[in-house]
Amino acid sequence: MDAARTDPVEEQIALWRAYVSRREAIAHADVHELEGHLRDRIDQLTASGLARDEAFLVAIKRMGSLDELSREFAREHSERLWKQLVVDAGAAPARSHRLTVAVVLAGLAALAVKVPALFGIGFASSGDFYGRNLVLLVLPFLAALFLVRRRAGAGTIAAVAASFVVAALVVNGYPFAPEGATLLLTVVHVAVALWLVVGVAYAGGDWRSGRARMDFIRFTGEWVVYLALIALGGAVLVALTMAVFAAVGVDAGGFVQEWLVPCGLAGAVVVSGWLVEAKQSVIENIAPVLTKVFTPLFTALLVAFIVVGLLQGDLIDPDGGGVSVFGQRDLLIVFDLVLIVVLGLLLYSLSARDPLAPAGWFERLQLVLVVAALVVDLIVLVAMVGRIGSFGASPNKLASLGLNLILLVNLAGAAWLQVGFLRRRIPFARLEAWQTSYVPVYLGWAVVVAAVLPPTFGFV
Repeated sequence: MDAARTDPVEEQIALWRAYVSRREAIAHADVHELEGHLRDRIDQLTASGLARDEAFLVAIKRMGSLDELSREFAREHSERLWKQLVVDAGAAPARSHRLTVAVVLAGLAALAVKVPALFGIGFASSGDFYGRNLVLLVLPFLAALFLVRRRAGAGTIAAVAASFVVAALVVNGYPFAPEGATLLLTVVHVAVALWLVVGVAYAGGDWRSGRARMDFIRFTGEWVVYLALIALGGAVLVALTMAVFAAVGVDAGGFVQEWLVPCGLAGAVVVSGWLVEAKQSVIENIAPVLTKVFTPLFTALLVAFIVVGLLQGDLIDPDGGGVSVFGQRDLLIVFDLVLIVVLGLLLYSLSARDPLAPAGWFERLQLVLVVAALVVDLIVLVAMVGRIGSFGASPNKLASLGLNLILLVNLAGAAWLQVGFLRRRIPFARLEAWQTSYVPVYLGWAVVVAAVLPPTFGFV
């Protein structure tokens, strides 16, 4: 056997080269240049007395993170960079193929949402059909984008496909009461569960990898930002379409409602996924930047709420009747959403942070945010228990109670680890591992709410 193939350092270099090659801002020739620099550094360190495996680790560390390398190459090759930011005829064959696959899948997603029209089901006049099935009609094509790109195995493809089939059977097979609470709960939690199934496709089946989970969390944030930007552009297009046709006496409302909006939305879901993948090495990630902006704002919001509530003395039970002002249903929903946003802020700050950097003011601010969120979560739980005691259990109350218990454990663990990190007793990797290991918990709870709660409460 060839000696190079048995050398573990050569195997590590090959893995590193494959990883770098996936970065869009670094061309094939540049990968060879980077590898040459890496090998030169290894030779220098080996000559100074280090073992080859130690020299490899030190050389990688000194070359910096891959994103830093990508930005460096983007600066040095700015002309090529700007060509990559647009779709041009001179694109590399591999990149052109990926774009073709994305465009085809986006087109198929757009067509899929119109297939029900063949059976007389309109997008704007279908009752609850699209409410139940829109996610099922669109997300399979986003999952297919990743399955193709990752060259996923047959087992992964079968698992992803089976998940969508089971979800379709639950959403359309359960005898839900019209406009019942369990129908809405099932639709929302099926969407959450299927998004995490898309994560399995994104990871190429390697869902047990903490790094793959964190990569998907990072992708989710960027995807939301890109989709929002496309939606804003789409809103402008809709307005202009209506105005232009109205100017010539034609009502374009039917076309907009039945074709432009549903097809555009479906295509945008897939295109946003492709954009995140294609541009992740070319431009700065957006979600972590927004995290830096909104973390102080949400910290101030939660702290202000706690202080005002304590001063007013009505956080828990002002009337002694078991239900507080804070226990009002709409307010509980709002603060559940706030807690989810707080968790998102925490996740994206972790995903963008240099794991070797020392703790600073932002990590201390994060601790204040997490502790404040814990206090609010406890108040929400007390209010929920009061509502259940006063009005009895319901699907909505139990689903919300379970979510808040899960969030409580998640945030409590994050606060404990954050304190240890600030005191330099816990490595940063533990904070990230805690969050990535918790992802299956949310998937499991989404499945329980979607599949178990409806029959338990008679599908009402």
